[in-house]
Amino acid sequence: MANFTEKAILQTFSRMLEEMPFDRITVSALTRSCEISHNTFYYHYQDIYELLDIWLEEELGKYIVDVSPDDGQEAIRKLLSACKEQKKVVYHIFNGLSRDHLERYAFVTTDKVFFPYIQKLSEGHSIPESHLRDISSFCRYSFLGFFLEFLWNNMTDDIDMLSAKLFGLLSDFVAHELMR
Repeated sequence: MANFTEKAILQTFSRMLEEMPFDRITVSALTRSCEISHNTFYYHYQDIYELLDIWLEEELGKYIVDVSPDDGQEAIRKLLSACKEQKKVVYHIFNGLSRDHLERYAFVTTDKVFFPYIQKLSEGHSIPESHLRDISSFCRYSFLGFFLEFLWNNMTDDIDMLSAKLFGLLSDFVAHELMR
């Protein structure tokens, strides 16, 4: 039963994100729309932010699972394309979250992608983990900068060109750093 309820909550939450900014979605409105009690919601989620984290992890998981060195550019292209397809939802989250929560989520999520990716690329090299983390951090900052600019430009950038440019720059930087 829990799986069914969680799925219903996530689907209702997804629908609500299409209709309104995140900061206007309340547990009361969600439970009313989903036809469940507050207790049922809180049995599954600590608060609306935990629900958002799980929803984002599920959505982003479709695009950034185990990115290999050969498909990094394609993963970036798919992610940007998905954002553009769900433009309204992306802006409802981006504009409806506090800067602190948005930054924390972005940094944690991108670290989960970039660090394992850098580790894969560094196989066969004897590079201290601290330096791999520095390389990963640089890639994360670069990606987030490109992504923010993509959002600020109302997602009008050419996605193929943007993903090729970003991936090319990141690949060149990582290759240089791994050869030091």
